[in-house]
Amino acid sequence: MKEAIHLKYLIVNETDLLWGITVNSVGYQHITPQMAYPPSNHPSRYLFSTQKGRILDEYQLLYIVRGKGYFASGSSKQQSVKEGCMFLLFPGEWHNYRPEKQIGWDEYWIGFKGANIDNRVLTGFFNKQKPIFRIGLYDEVIQLYRQAIEVAENQQVGFQQLLAGIVNHLLGLAYSLDKKVAFEGNNMTLQINKAKVVLRERILEDIDLELVAKDLNMSYSWFRRKFREYTGFAPAQYVQELKLQKAKELLTNSSLSSKEIAFQLRFDDPEYFSSFFKKRNNMTPIQYRDFTQGKVLK
Repeated sequence: MKEAIHLKYLIVNETDLLWGITVNSVGYQHITPQMAYPPSNHPSRYLFSTQKGRILDEYQLLYIVRGKGYFASGSSKQQSVKEGCMFLLFPGEWHNYRPEKQIGWDEYWIGFKGANIDNRVLTGFFNKQKPIFRIGLYDEVIQLYRQAIEVAENQQVGFQQLLAGIVNHLLGLAYSLDKKVAFEGNNMTLQINKAKVVLRERILEDIDLELVAKDLNMSYSWFRRKFREYTGFAPAQYVQELKLQKAKELLTNSSLSSKEIAFQLRFDDPEYFSSFFKKRNNMTPIQYRDFTQGKVLK
């Protein structure tokens, strides 16, 4: 950004609120060494003292792209943050952050609220105990913040919905890139990816998950824990998902009967397979085949 300080505060209407996420503020600040922080050109409800901290009534996602400093909140102790760090502020949660005075920093932020982000917090995707995402520097993330500033400046029809999409993209990157960094740090990514390949290749076989873990030089309990952290599924659940995908493929692209597909996928009971399939897809295997072939469902 060319400007040292670039701020935009937005008005939200009742229709925008129905979208699920609305954006209240977006901006960029270039804080030089010895510069007062925070600058005094914010609306009063956003100002805070770095001696006392602050509480907001919205979420804010900040990204540090130069320099370093400190962050603390009511649910997490003070930690150092530097370029490549994102941190999420929660509504109603005391927080405090500042750059080192001798260094300064460059920061982007976007402030938002809504049912969508509230639900992600309730379901554990984001929590107050882990507000910092150490993702590293990504031009893609910077460009999203810059795009948000541009959209906020122009405020064309539907701009709140465009901003909501940017927020969702930023949150997804914060979540996924932080997990990626955590796993790559201990070579776990390679091991889990290898396990995923093995499970996919053996989907038509009887899979012994304990042997898969042993081949990766892991205890099964450790393998199961890390596999779930990385994929969101326990290994056995992941195998079931692979079987479900393979069943859909065979129903769509082969003439095999439902019973034959069940046996190919190592389901001992075709009736259980049909029940399992219907529970996950709201239709039986035969109904799914008819649907994918353009036939009218009865």
